Amino acid sequence: MEINVNEKIVNPLLNRTEIHFDCIYQGEATPKVLDVKNRLVATLDVDKNLLVVHNLKPSYGEGKANGYAKLYDSEEDLNKIEMDHVVRKNKEPAKEEKEAE
Repeated sequence: MEINVNEKIVNPLLNRTEIHFDCIYQGEATPKVLDVKNRLVATLDVDKNLLVVHNLKPSYGEGKANGYAKLYDSEEDLNKIEMDHVVRKNKEPAKEEKEAE
């Protein structure tokens, strides 16, 4: 899987940077949001608690997806602005849940 950052837009009103990116995964299954988030964190060298992958739109039959992520200045801003379901899908499952499986 390869991540290419297309555009970074600084949004000072909401204390965040909005990131548009392409995810290329030829010959593989569509990656999970957490996998994309971890790769994006490594590419941008940022704190993973401040980054939220908002959406990932796969292109049919191409092995490519367009994505949109938000990098907040602080966790307080992230929790105040971002919707609960988006925050939940970007959190790694707790160790207790993994052990139960």
